[in-house]
Amino acid sequence: MKPMDTFTALAEPTRRNILEMLAVKNGIAAGDIYSKFKASPPAISQHLKVLREAKLVRVEKRAQQRIYYINPEPMRELEKWIQQFAAQMDERFTALDALLEKMSEPGAIATGPTNKNKKEKK
Repeated sequence: MKPMDTFTALAEPTRRNILEMLAVKNGIAAGDIYSKFKASPPAISQHLKVLREAKLVRVEKRAQQRIYYINPEPMRELEKWIQQFAAQMDERFTALDALLEKMSEPGAIATGPTNKNKKEKK
C-alpha cells in the first residue's frame, strides 16, 4: 500500500469516521455501521468498499453478517511515512532557523538581489 493511496481513502470524512468507530470497537457488523450515519446504506457500503480496497479494513462473513475490522498494517506504514516526512521538514526548518539567525546578526551581509540591483537589471 502506498501512503498516497491511504491518504486518498482517508480524504473523505465519512471514511475517517468509520475508521474511528473501528478503532474504538473493532469488529462491527455492517448494519451497525450503517445505522450510525444519515447517509443511505448503499452510500456507506461504497465507503466501506473504498476502505477495503485500500486495505484499511478487512471483513469477515458470519452467516448473514459482514463484520468489519481495522487493519493496522497500512496505518503503521502511514505513520512511518509521516514520521519520515516530519523529520525531513524538521531538518529544513532547523537549517532555515540557523540561516535567519545568522542573517539577523549585526554586520551580516544581505544575500540575494537588493532593490538597487533590481533597478539595474531592468
